[in-house]
Amino acid sequence: MLNRFRRSTLYRFGSITRTFSPKQMSTMVNKAYLADHKAPLIMLSAKDFFAQLSDQEKLYAHYMSKASHAGSRIVLRQVSHESESIYDLIMAIHEKIKGRYPEGEQYELYKEYVAQFLSNLGNYKSFGDLKFIPRCTTDFFLDLLNQAGIEKSSKPSTASCLYSTWEEVVLKGIYYVDDKSALLGFPSEGHQSSYYFGDVSPEDMTLLKDEVFSKLKILPENTRIQKVNNNKFVILVASENTENDLSEYPKDPIKLSNGASAFFKFGDHTREMHNIVQNLQKARRYAANESQKKMFDQYIKHFQTGSSHAHKDSQKFWVKDLSPVIETNIGFIETYREPSGIIGEFESLVAIKNKKRTEKFATMVKSAGKFISLLPWDNAFEKPKFQPPDFTSLEVLTFAGSGIPAGINIPNYDDVRLNIGFKNVSLGNILSSSLGSKTPITFVTQEDRKILEKFQTDSFEVQVGIHELLGHGSGKLLSELEDGTFNFDREHPPLGLDGKPVTTYYKKGETWGSKFGQLAGAFEECRAEVIAMYLITNTELLDIFGFKTQEDQDNIIYAGFLQMARAGLLALEFWDPSTKKWGQPHMQARFSIMKTFLKHTSNEGFFQLSSTKSDFSDLQIKLDRSMIRTVGHAAIKDYLTHLHIYKSSGDVERGSKYFVERSTVDPDLAQFRPIVLEKKLPRRQFIQANTLLKDGQITLNEYDNTPDGILESFVQREV
Repeated sequence: MLNRFRRSTLYRFGSITRTFSPKQMSTMVNKAYLADHKAPLIMLSAKDFFAQLSDQEKLYAHYMSKASHAGSRIVLRQVSHESESIYDLIMAIHEKIKGRYPEGEQYELYKEYVAQFLSNLGNYKSFGDLKFIPRCTTDFFLDLLNQAGIEKSSKPSTASCLYSTWEEVVLKGIYYVDDKSALLGFPSEGHQSSYYFGDVSPEDMTLLKDEVFSKLKILPENTRIQKVNNNKFVILVASENTENDLSEYPKDPIKLSNGASAFFKFGDHTREMHNIVQNLQKARRYAANESQKKMFDQYIKHFQTGSSHAHKDSQKFWVKDLSPVIETNIGFIETYREPSGIIGEFESLVAIKNKKRTEKFATMVKSAGKFISLLPWDNAFEKPKFQPPDFTSLEVLTFAGSGIPAGINIPNYDDVRLNIGFKNVSLGNILSSSLGSKTPITFVTQEDRKILEKFQTDSFEVQVGIHELLGHGSGKLLSELEDGTFNFDREHPPLGLDGKPVTTYYKKGETWGSKFGQLAGAFEECRAEVIAMYLITNTELLDIFGFKTQEDQDNIIYAGFLQMARAGLLALEFWDPSTKKWGQPHMQARFSIMKTFLKHTSNEGFFQLSSTKSDFSDLQIKLDRSMIRTVGHAAIKDYLTHLHIYKSSGDVERGSKYFVERSTVDPDLAQFRPIVLEKKLPRRQFIQANTLLKDGQITLNEYDNTPDGILESFVQREV
């Protein structure tokens, strides 16, 4: 296909391509690291739903919330080596000055940094993995230590802290940033990751993945890696117990093919594991049914012993606990932030069922098999029978983690999903808080802005529903099973994209994550997003969500395609031009979809980027809604077919090459990044409530939508 930019009369890029001096680029880079200014803070309220709970349900939610917050320090340690000590410093300052911050610009800028830090549970953005630093001066920050009576030369008590004094924490941990340390990634490449200790490289993780975790059938989600030297690795396992007799973990060092050895060491995060276990044991007393009690037994075993298989067993019972009033899940779940894509970030959800919203999802689940049959691939690439999942709309009470998604589809264990099932949840108060008519909408025409202001939230709810249920819930991995048989016809494999039988598949011990590695998260998120774009045009599905008229349906479809295209443009913020790497898998996925709209359709009039000024200050996206069901749908169908068959057949080589090409930022698109950065809006920061137990009664504390409010919420919980 011809490059659309050079053909379109809307651009005249030959005469307006911008170049920037090193000084200009340095200024832009430095601004990119500054903490958000005047970011909207939102109290994530669930008080109306909490009030409807029984006393038993409130106690259950209370102890699960305490178990969740008990893992907050784990998240801090997983984000960066300095995050936990920064947290301790913030809390110490607050305690020493008794929460009385004088008025003044520097104090306000300091509190903005604190709010963003607490919202992200670390000093790297949860959405983008980019380090942020305070807007207040270093001199002010150091003087604040003096005001609080904290000796700059004293040593932080945090065990994981790499710095010897509080002054170093401030100057190096908080304020120091360069092009390499600004991004999460492999230490061997100069980046930051506290999933690792030492100079861990991609080759090291591939070796451990293949010769330890896959070979021994040990799940790596609850581990961290210490590279003592080139000949010795220590695999740290999160557990309350420092010693265990778990049969699946070898006692002796494991010899690797490169001559090095690796051995397991238990007791990582032992204090936090103990506190989590204590609260899980209390929550178990108020469990609603036997499935929940059996789930808790496995949770407790997992956090006590470190057994990765116990967590998988907990999810088998969790999946069977259908539509509970209080929905919970806890563990080392998503692997997006660990550079090799196999170790999970601690995450815990406590949420309350929204019965009214759940009804529409229940109707969607009943028809899910029919909608999946409409997807553009042979049934050999799909599970023989769709297991209807539990799909509920929830109001978040507590979410421990670096960021809160709008929807969740778990568990991530492929065999559990295939043989037992999975759950979808839509987080209602996240959806309604994240999108609203007052949110400024950039890069669209005035007419399109009106459409988005009216239909964006509803369209996004439809998109999230399809994404989670039919996106992540569809598909089959062609695999060799443990008994040596296959879950597909090995003698007559299904036909691939070239019309010939596929030759690749998942061998014993291989999973989607282990096979596609770093790319797995973005690839799968893209597949789910493209399925949402493919099915959002289905009128029967839109009818389920309550959009009955042709006009409303057309607007929902148009808003869906429009906001996906806009998200793809905004994704440039999360691409680093110096390393050519993406810092956020969802945004890499959305960029690739926008690029598909732009460069891989049969009609270049379907989607364009329009600008008449040399600085692109009037840049707008233009989408022809009359072509969505034809040109747009055809392009989405082609993209989806490629993504799905490459994933299903485990074709790493061609699948990776294909997706990387679709998500590569070409020079003609890279030049829009400065204007995207210039017009970017700060992300919303969520404040969470606390449950308090007094005289046998549970009460709920909510807070002001201010930096002081989020700080007070952390002061009142045990972290």
